[in-house]
Amino acid sequence: MRMNLKFLSVKEVPRLFWSAPKALTFRPPAISLAFLVVGLFLFGLGEALIIAGAVGLSPWTVFAEGVTKITGWDIGLASFVISVGVLICWIPLKQSPGIGTLLNAIIISLVLSFVLPHLPTFDNIFLKVSEAVFGLLVTGFGGALYLIANLGPGPRDGLMTGLQRITNLPIAWVRSGIELGVIAIGWSLGGGVGFGTVMFALGIGPSVALSMYALMQIFGRAKVPS
Repeated sequence: MRMNLKFLSVKEVPRLFWSAPKALTFRPPAISLAFLVVGLFLFGLGEALIIAGAVGLSPWTVFAEGVTKITGWDIGLASFVISVGVLICWIPLKQSPGIGTLLNAIIISLVLSFVLPHLPTFDNIFLKVSEAVFGLLVTGFGGALYLIANLGPGPRDGLMTGLQRITNLPIAWVRSGIELGVIAIGWSLGGGVGFGTVMFALGIGPSVALSMYALMQIFGRAKVPS
């Protein structure tokens, strides 16, 4: 069992054959850009599957919903303001943006818009949970692919990698801690929390870490990006 849980000890985003030399570049390697796009597509698909499963809002959506309760904003504006706030938090963390930071918002939004209407929805609770769990795994795998591309994380993933770097804690722990904290804030503001919310909070970090660990095993260990 100890061997099977090694992925929970992953602390850094690995550098593999599709990793760009640096995040902030205007001429990214084609292979890095390709993996970035594929990873973001899968990330968006996973989020769409979680939404279609309809077993609870994601932690950050709960946070945005809570903000709408006290400000009167719509959820889109609340989500945007929260994302800007997270990006501001990057400054003390010395987190570097890149083309992936911009494409994160664009590609995931497009995938949600065009794919979500075509995904199946179920009345059976077992099928609903299964769809959400599958979405969680797809999200984690997509997140690992695009983060390893090293072309800049999205706001939330950048917060995760930045906090990991200064705490030296495993990625799974850091991400779960962030998500649980976001749930607590969103719930205290009046956001709705469901089973899927807690499942996502506890599962997204281990899902990303498991995917990174598996990719390292398949493609070989290498130095992490500096």
